[in-house]
Amino acid sequence: MNRFDAGRHHRALAGPTPSLRRLAGVLLLAVASATTVAATSGCAGIGPHSGGSQATDWPRSGGFSAEALKRIDDYVNTDIAGGKIPGAALVIVRDDRVIHERLWGVRDPATRAPMTMDTIFRIYSMTKPITSVAAMMLVEEGRLGLQDPVSQYIPAFRDVKVGVEKKGADGKLALELEAPKRQMTIQDLLRHTSGLTYGFFGEGLVKNAYRDAGLSGTDVDNREFAERLARLPLMFQPGTTWEYSHATDVLGRVIEVVSGKSLGAFFNERLFDPLGMTRTGFAVTDPQRQPLLAEPNANDRTFGPGTEFFDPRKPTRWESGGGGLMSTASDYLRFLRMIVNGGTLDGRRYLSPMSIQLMAANHIAPAAPPVPGPYYSPGPGFGFGLGFAVRIEPGAAPQLGNVGELNWSGAGGTAFWIDPDERMIVVYMMQSPSQRARYRIALRNMIYGAMTVP
Repeated sequence: MNRFDAGRHHRALAGPTPSLRRLAGVLLLAVASATTVAATSGCAGIGPHSGGSQATDWPRSGGFSAEALKRIDDYVNTDIAGGKIPGAALVIVRDDRVIHERLWGVRDPATRAPMTMDTIFRIYSMTKPITSVAAMMLVEEGRLGLQDPVSQYIPAFRDVKVGVEKKGADGKLALELEAPKRQMTIQDLLRHTSGLTYGFFGEGLVKNAYRDAGLSGTDVDNREFAERLARLPLMFQPGTTWEYSHATDVLGRVIEVVSGKSLGAFFNERLFDPLGMTRTGFAVTDPQRQPLLAEPNANDRTFGPGTEFFDPRKPTRWESGGGGLMSTASDYLRFLRMIVNGGTLDGRRYLSPMSIQLMAANHIAPAAPPVPGPYYSPGPGFGFGLGFAVRIEPGAAPQLGNVGELNWSGAGGTAFWIDPDERMIVVYMMQSPSQRARYRIALRNMIYGAMTVP
């Protein structure tokens, strides 16, 4: 049957997307050897032709046209020459092979050091899927429940109120505080239906309160951050509306409370060390690794009011589960391969296939709560699972792709997606917030446009 058959389409719209477990036997352990990165900054990448011109039969053997993929080179190199971005890294994995790998430009416009596969990027919101996986590990162990109220772990959220804009007699809007109809749950944190928000984009009195609170750039630990957040009003009633927010930061604090470890320590012990993600963490304090940091152009360092690129050379007490990690293209690819393989990699299990299936299901309904909010960043044609956007319609999104796709991105310009139908993972890394939205769509369309064999 066609991949857009009516039965599958109905299942996608009803809730769960097609299971990723079918990929478990497809992305074989051979990729692990291909993704090994040398320890020096001048190392080769994860494919056979890192950074240089690739043999034309390499992408064709994976169902891609080498000539069509060259359009991506031309597109990125034009932007580098025009000063729009300093450089970028791209990896396409299909079946058991790295089909296409590219390195463009420089990692740092000040030093002019060339882009390499061990370049370290601020991945911002691509931290969220990692935090979500960590939380699901605790769910599987019976130490955390999706239905649990957040206040069970962070008592400050027991008294949180919902801010409602109401017009007074003078015609001006004022914020009235109402009791929540129910408490926010762990599931709400995972799917962004907690009622929390961000203050660096959008309008409204609650968002203004977030901006006035000065949450960004403060040197507090996760406990203090969560308690400060609990003193602010919610933007929506919990469980009713998808609103991009600090929810995953709160989830990071929940992980600390349950595990008795700092978020960074939990990540290292349960994910980064066993996965071999050696250049992923909340800071880059090693002087020998600091030259590997990717930097944006000097005029492209902000992505919202009061939000400027942080300096990972200077560790802070706040380990943001929603946006604080640094990583490389090859490290993040290992994390995604674990997801695609049904929760295992190199013979070690991190999550069960059922947990992956639940995370890849759509938890946002189009007509009944929880519904998309006014700033629904997954976009048309996409639902949202537990830490990922999930494509649920073949025609509504204004970019190429398949139903069942999982994706997310970071404010600094990083992005990834997993396409089960095409047996493909794509990881893209750059540091250019002003260009991120354009690249998310353009790269996707060029990559799918280069396919010759499904």
